Amino acid sequence: MARQSIYRTTGRHLLDTIDNWENLIDFKVNLIACGGTALTLLEIKESTKDIDMIVPVQKEHERLMVFLRSIGYQQKGNGLIHPDDPNFLYQFWTGSRVFTTQLLDSPLEPDRNIPIKQWGHIYLGALNPQDLIITKMFRGTQVDLDDSVAAFSKFQMDPTALLERYAETAKYDLNPKKMIANFILFAETLVENSMVHKDFIKKAAAYK
Repeated sequence: MARQSIYRTTGRHLLDTIDNWENLIDFKVNLIACGGTALTLLEIKESTKDIDMIVPVQKEHERLMVFLRSIGYQQKGNGLIHPDDPNFLYQFWTGSRVFTTQLLDSPLEPDRNIPIKQWGHIYLGALNPQDLIITKMFRGTQVDLDDSVAAFSKFQMDPTALLERYAETAKYDLNPKKMIANFILFAETLVENSMVHKDFIKKAAAYK
């Protein structure tokens, strides 16, 4: 899908929103898009109903929450929503955690995010493809599976490197066996789509 078509949806809306924040903000903040938001910015997915971002630096997260509430954002469930922008729920994660996943490294480490845009005060990146797939498959819904296969195809990833990082991350989860089971399903789907050799399923199963 062409960039222009994608940016008429969530990606374009997010960039326009951050343009507005930039005009009002007076401190530095790093934002790393994750989940469906990252997939939209990376032109893998057309849109997403929620806008999910990591603020890796705790103090920046604290200041951002104060700032957003000062310009009218209100709490709704696990996120923030603005009365003038009711169709988008903004959810922010801090540190190296995304949803229920604890990443191995900060998203600000070299190669752990893909730059999207730098403003005067605000930096926006997208979570790197490996960690993006990991956070998706730790949840493991059908949508997450479909998104992960699309990301794998888009970036022509090294499956072994992805598996090793996934397995290492799974060690820190409360239910590592379930996480590996999710990855095996992902591996089976890759095989079905002729993206990897069938032996890849055995490699994944060895981590059970």
